[in-house]
Amino acid sequence: MPRQVDYDSRRRQIVAAAFALVSEQGLEGMTMRDVAARAGVSVGAVQRCFPSKDEMMASVVEDMNERVGARVRGRIADSADPDSAATMLQHTLAGIMPHDEPALAENRVWLAFAAHAAVTPTLAAVQREQYEGLAELVALLLRTAQASGDVRPDADAGEEADALIALADGLSMQILMGRHTPDSALATLDRRLATLWAAQ
Repeated sequence: MPRQVDYDSRRRQIVAAAFALVSEQGLEGMTMRDVAARAGVSVGAVQRCFPSKDEMMASVVEDMNERVGARVRGRIADSADPDSAATMLQHTLAGIMPHDEPALAENRVWLAFAAHAAVTPTLAAVQREQYEGLAELVALLLRTAQASGDVRPDADAGEEADALIALADGLSMQILMGRHTPDSALATLDRRLATLWAAQ
């Protein structure tokens, strides 16, 4: 009797292998053959799970975003004031930026995905959707913080959300390029957030 294959487990195994290759070598390292070798499966098994490289890349980024979200939620839960919208806002934005080796690997993958998405409309649509969801979350946190008196009432939540995400994105790239350290980038983000806090 042939052995049953856990399809979801196989997909996770392949996604993990693809993530590792992209973080180490960029998208050039993510061939079907190399992913199969890294995952310890056949090329056919990879193709059954992911008919195209773009589908595999989209799954890698989706999995990565879920891990980042879980890490941010954990940090919020461990903070001194986990129910504060201001705390959630700060950790959400800081969570975008790399601060240790796992986060650096995630940012290298995200940057590779962004470069590929710029010339691949289907992947650009995936990235736009993720940015739109993040912008909605940040704007919601800003409005909630305004309602609690933590953020200035005159701040435009939508405009500030876009500006803060752009800042965190730019700082992330500068960390990867060595212009900023994680600590100096976080200090820059905190200075920008300080302009939004309401006078106490």
